[in-house]
Amino acid sequence: MTETDALYDVRERTENPAHASVDDVITLVLDRARKPRENHHNAHFDEAMAAVVDRYGTEAVRTVIHRVLVEHYPFRTATVNLDIRNFDGVRIGTTAVWTLRELNAQGDD
Repeated sequence: MTETDALYDVRERTENPAHASVDDVITLVLDRARKPRENHHNAHFDEAMAAVVDRYGTEAVRTVIHRVLVEHYPFRTATVNLDIRNFDGVRIGTTAVWTLRELNAQGDD
C-alpha cells in the first residue's frame, strides 16, 4: 500500500467506536436514495443514489459500499462480479465516502 492510498475512518477498519460503522453509512445512503433531500447542497448525491439503487438494487449498492470502505477496494474494482458499470461504482464510492465523513464529523461536535 502506498502513502497515497485512501483509508477511510470506518469503525470496522479503525476499531474506534467514535467512527461511524459501515452499516450507518449504508443506512443513510439508502434512506437518502429513497427520499432525496430537497434544496440541499449535496442533494445531487441523493439523486444519483436513487438512480443507482433503482438500476441495481440495494444489495449491490450495499456490497459496493462495504468493499470500498472496509475491504479497501478501489471504486471501480468494487463493482466486479456485480454487473454494475464502473462509472456507477465511482458514484457509489464517492457518495459513501462523503456520507462517512459527514457521520464522523457529527461525532466531533
